Amino acid sequence: MFVITADQRHSRSSADAVAQTLQRINAERVDDLALPAERTAGDEAQMLLNSAHATLDIALELTRTEQWSVGIGIGAVPTPLGSNVRATSGPAFLAARDAIDRAKKSPAKCAVASDPDSELARDIEPLLEMLILLRNRRTSNGWELYDLLSTGITQAEAAERLGISPQSASQRALVAGLRTEEAATRALANLLDRAHSGVTTVNALSTEEGTS
Repeated sequence: MFVITADQRHSRSSADAVAQTLQRINAERVDDLALPAERTAGDEAQMLLNSAHATLDIALELTRTEQWSVGIGIGAVPTPLGSNVRATSGPAFLAARDAIDRAKKSPAKCAVASDPDSELARDIEPLLEMLILLRNRRTSNGWELYDLLSTGITQAEAAERLGISPQSASQRALVAGLRTEEAATRALANLLDRAHSGVTTVNALSTEEGTS
């Protein structure tokens, strides 16, 4: 499974963002969350997810705000699950703790770890960092187009809503790196899935060997 541990940045000098963020994620990600996301410490939020795509989407959403450091943990989580996130543990949670500690020192404020350690998970982290840094350079015009396209409308329809020509929308998408991001996000989600399959298989084999 996947665990996200998110720590609010500059929490001592800014308003609490945990409650509102948790409310939104729990409302929008019901099908992706194995348990409701919740506050696990004063300015920290944690969530347990089944989907690599949802994990990546949430990590990108959080880092976009520049309010969060985000750690992604990959690994097994023993079942039955606890009654809530705080009552649940396992290798994925340990990996997320390692990841959030490193994320706070990362230029992209995001890190990935797996338990047991995985070379593939280590390779994912710099690629995800590059994507986040690309997004961080996006202008407000680029984000405006991105948000419209995220609703499922076509680029031509987005151009009409923005009052610009289709050619201008294409140029804006190019400058914003929207196609690059789309391809990179798809590839990173696939890599997260592969890393997850690898570490959960290792955990399963380790358990069998320990009980034989």
